Amino acid sequence: MSRLPSQRGRSGRPLRVLVIGAGVSGVSVARGLLRDGHDVTVFDQRADTRAGGGAITIWSNGETVLRQLGVDMDGAGQPLSSVRLLTSKGHRVATLDVDAMVRRLGAAVRMIPRRVLLERLLTDFPADRIRCNARAAQVITMPDGVAVGFEDGSVVDGDLLIGADGLHSVIRDVVGAPAAEPTGWCSWQGLVSLPEIAERKTAFLVIGSAGNTGLWPAGGANAQWWFDLPWSHDFIRPQRPIEAIRSTFAGWSDAVDLVLAKLTDDDLAQSPYPHFRHPVPAPLSAGPVTLLGDAAHTMPPTFAQGTNQALLDTMVLCKAISGLDGGSSRTELSRALRSYEKTRRRQVSVVSRVASLQVSHRESVLRPAALLPDRVHTWILTHFVRMTSHPRMAAQIDRGLAAASPIRRCAP
Repeated sequence: MSRLPSQRGRSGRPLRVLVIGAGVSGVSVARGLLRDGHDVTVFDQRADTRAGGGAITIWSNGETVLRQLGVDMDGAGQPLSSVRLLTSKGHRVATLDVDAMVRRLGAAVRMIPRRVLLERLLTDFPADRIRCNARAAQVITMPDGVAVGFEDGSVVDGDLLIGADGLHSVIRDVVGAPAAEPTGWCSWQGLVSLPEIAERKTAFLVIGSAGNTGLWPAGGANAQWWFDLPWSHDFIRPQRPIEAIRSTFAGWSDAVDLVLAKLTDDDLAQSPYPHFRHPVPAPLSAGPVTLLGDAAHTMPPTFAQGTNQALLDTMVLCKAISGLDGGSSRTELSRALRSYEKTRRRQVSVVSRVASLQVSHRESVLRPAALLPDRVHTWILTHFVRMTSHPRMAAQIDRGLAAASPIRRCAP
């Protein structure tokens, strides 16, 4: 079991931080700020912090930040060894060597149910730091800080406000950042129990001209499945969506047919999920207010980087304000937040553009990619993840945490 380590003592009053949103993004940044000695309170409009949804991919960049946050990931989800890309006609495009990527980047790649990840993040997290049934309604910036007004009439003030409240962020609206735009695609997705799958460490992605589908082991017998199809605002949901899905994807691969045989309309009840992309905002001019995670940069799930980018936000933001406390001036705090936003903007913009690229293609378009050796595909992905993940900063933080206070673990 991990403990929240204290990176260092502080000389003045702790910085009072208000975090809106108790999902993965909000709890992650709260853990980091508590680790660094700040006074943090997280607010969420939901009645509790239980997470829904399916599974998410934690790449090596996200795993590195979780390690910095003292999150014990042992036995969580399913570590992956390879990702196999196929065409809808069964032709192999590439097999990515995830083990080689892990050796190069120094952290695992795993598929994990969102519920399990949030449970791990909340381990040893002080329960009194989270307030549920608190829907933010307005933000008031003041000469000496910021205040949030909630729908129940209560008002809470602090030194810094972080909007980590997702795609439909109230805080993003307040600071005037542009709204997310649909990409024209959607995902039908969920978790399914598939004990029949023999390759528990291999993920599959199948690409065709009409859409794409994936099956990624998520721990135990669980597997995350998805079917991506075109979507528009005038989309009419079919009465029998499983029939529509089968008519497009049946015969694409044995694994796909296995999933299609298992699914019913009930499994598709919460789908589809339209894909959105935020224009990544320039540094804000909102004083002691900033955005993090999907509230700052929602992107399509194509590259499976949304959660990882939120974790990188946490790392950079915590580093940016690490030298500040309650006695710091408004100018100093605003300068630190704008530095965080500027630092993240370039990397996030690159990742968002890649995630928004068209994935579905005809067989002829995919054929040239199949001519490249697997090691080249693996190198490209590894290099991309490394170069967009602030490797120097991550190494510096790892060294600082190791020197200050190693993460303590108690016996199970």
